Amino acid sequence: MRRWIVYGASLVVSVFFLWLALRDVPLAEVWAGIQRAEIFWILVSFAGVVGAQLTRAVRWRGLLDNRIPLGKTFHILNVMMMLNQVPLRVGELARVLLATRSGVPVVTAATSIVVERLIDIVMVVLLLAFALSRLPNVDPLVVQTATLFGVAAVAGFIVLILFARYPAFAHRLLTWIETRLPFLKRVNLVRRLEEMIDGLKPLTHLGHATHAILWTLIAWAFSLATFYAVQRSLTLVGYDMWLAGALTVPLVAFSIAIPVTVASLGPFQGAVRIGAQAFGIPAVDASTLGFLFHGVTVITYSVWGVIGLLALGVSLRDVMSAEKTETAA
Repeated sequence: MRRWIVYGASLVVSVFFLWLALRDVPLAEVWAGIQRAEIFWILVSFAGVVGAQLTRAVRWRGLLDNRIPLGKTFHILNVMMMLNQVPLRVGELARVLLATRSGVPVVTAATSIVVERLIDIVMVVLLLAFALSRLPNVDPLVVQTATLFGVAAVAGFIVLILFARYPAFAHRLLTWIETRLPFLKRVNLVRRLEEMIDGLKPLTHLGHATHAILWTLIAWAFSLATFYAVQRSLTLVGYDMWLAGALTVPLVAFSIAIPVTVASLGPFQGAVRIGAQAFGIPAVDASTLGFLFHGVTVITYSVWGVIGLLALGVSLRDVMSAEKTETAA
């Protein structure tokens, strides 16, 4: 019963955001725009999604200390992305479970995902800061704020790595803070700090950190190339397509973080429309771009997710039942 309540709420949230993303936009014109898309660039965009997944698999394999073959990490990531189309983004839990079936300890698999998320958050903030600082006719205050956020994200990430490298100092600092703000003890910050340190330990080694950062840059380059190809398929002109991607792709990353949606439908289109219209793209073209970009990603994740299940020798029912057991535990 609770599951159907979640699904119903997800549908309502998706419909609401979809209504916001499509306001004043005729659906017939959006569909006509999709039909006019050039097939060559659509195929290139499909290849871009696969490239992004493959490079992220290389990154994750490195964070797991190469305990799983590259082909298996690739298939596990594809299964994860397919299942993330379901409300509550259950794919992350599936990734941990499938990794443990390959001999990776649960803590190692979970902390590797934490590291990935932290690095990706820094990338999102940096891309947004870069794009906002170069938008045409943007308020100087916005440029300064975006630059400040970018610098703060990098500085904060470095501080977190230093905490992981020198955990005794981090604990002393936390003790000093809790002494002066005793109400913070109720939040159990000590445990949160230990979890953060465990997750960041791989980045305290230069080789692992270099590997993770390098492949993160390559993966995001594939994501930007994918969005570029979708724009080219619609023959949109008169603006910097790469800069538009640097703004829109991070906005999409924020939008898909909303867990209670159906395949991020609604927030995804809204994020693309905001990013595209910031460059003067008409509302109809911006909405068409959102639906096309979303369709490319969902189709790719679904197809390769099914291939991943077959290659791993597991069924969707097995994965979902294992998730329920793990969640209950």
